[in-house]
Amino acid sequence: MVKVREDHPIHDDGSVDLDLWIERLQEQVELDDVEVVRQACELAQSLKEQEAPSEEAWAETEDSYVTGLKMAQILIELNQDQDALVAAILYRSVREQKLALDDVRRRFGANIEKLVNGVLQMAAIGSRQNPRREKVLGQSGNPLDNVRRMLVSMIDDVRVVLIKIAERTCAIRGVKQGSRKKRYIVAREVFDVYAPLAHRLGIGHIKWELEDLSFRYLKPNDYKRIAGLLDEKRLDRQEFIDTVLEILQTELDKANIKGDMSGRAKHIYSIWRKMQRKNIDFNQVYDIRAVRILVPEIRDCYTVLGIVHGLWRNIPHEFDDYIASPKANGYRSLHTAVFGPDNKVLEIQVRTHTMHEEAELGVCAHWLYKGTDTQSHSNSYEEKIAWLRQVLEWTEDLGGSEEFSDMISGDVTHDRVYVFTPDGHVVDMPSESTPVDFAYRVHTEVGHRCRGLKLTEELFR
Repeated sequence: MVKVREDHPIHDDGSVDLDLWIERLQEQVELDDVEVVRQACELAQSLKEQEAPSEEAWAETEDSYVTGLKMAQILIELNQDQDALVAAILYRSVREQKLALDDVRRRFGANIEKLVNGVLQMAAIGSRQNPRREKVLGQSGNPLDNVRRMLVSMIDDVRVVLIKIAERTCAIRGVKQGSRKKRYIVAREVFDVYAPLAHRLGIGHIKWELEDLSFRYLKPNDYKRIAGLLDEKRLDRQEFIDTVLEILQTELDKANIKGDMSGRAKHIYSIWRKMQRKNIDFNQVYDIRAVRILVPEIRDCYTVLGIVHGLWRNIPHEFDDYIASPKANGYRSLHTAVFGPDNKVLEIQVRTHTMHEEAELGVCAHWLYKGTDTQSHSNSYEEKIAWLRQVLEWTEDLGGSEEFSDMISGDVTHDRVYVFTPDGHVVDMPSESTPVDFAYRVHTEVGHRCRGLKLTEELFR
């Protein structure tokens, strides 16, 4: 056990073996210049002792250096490039005002600065604008629509979104030791904004983790009840799954199909949501016992489906062909529920290895940025609109509005201006608006007393 701890580059006491971390990093991803990554780590490490502003509700229990490394590890799992990793390592230092964006640009270049700045803009519409608690200044309707509008208007590089999702994943993982209020604030933001966004990106394993951890803090009693029910049945469920896998392996061998099979635990929030949506008891959730089968080709998926239905009686209305009709986020798989051995309900998913990679990594499985590709993509308005239509149409996840759907079907970025207040609120205004209009939108008295506008260097980057 001691050996395992020594081999882990991030220790329990918060210290880091940087040489070992870099070594592990190089084993997982091909870096253009490992020294640039090392310099970013050393800079973040040198800044970690500086105290973050105490009034910030987002300040985490871990220091910015360790959080940056953990963010980078998440991004490695999502197949991200060196620029994304460096931006992740530096991001929290910038957000906590220990490192200036100008310094990032000077030391690491404009591309890294742009990524960090993009994540900072996403952060400004986060927990300080709680959609459940308040309305956006001077506006009516669902404040979550304003979150969507902001994202539509400012995102032209998917890496920005992935870095932010990685940061919020670290936040929800680490908030366990925080106060009850802090846990709630982080969980509310993650549940309302970042879990749905991970879903739209098709990043299944992160989406499930964000939902479960948020649910744990938003509805702790329901979480504990379902977790307890799952734990009580864990041994019985494992024995059942082992029996099913043995039967299926025999049948796949007869059909000369090479399949990888595993038991899959349904995550707690999805169980609770299904119970609420269908008004059913825990024992009526069919996919608590589940098996996933991965095969080489699409035709093998349907062959395996036939084998499954030949072995066990399928449950009516519990079959979905997401291969013929993929989900909106590109998810593809066959889902069926059957009465398995001992007449126990069992869900079985069948997909190819490629489909599984897409289900786990979503857009990251096929959207890679290298060399000049990033620049050409970012500058293409047509590609940006197509990308945003694909990724940010999350109306079914966040409660949506017809106005938002109409907006993304046309010229979404030319007729509106989105302005941040100092507190991170978003004000949505016509493109012809002036600073005086903004002052009046904040408050009538502010408009009456407005005497001028101060321009800063950041406006002209």
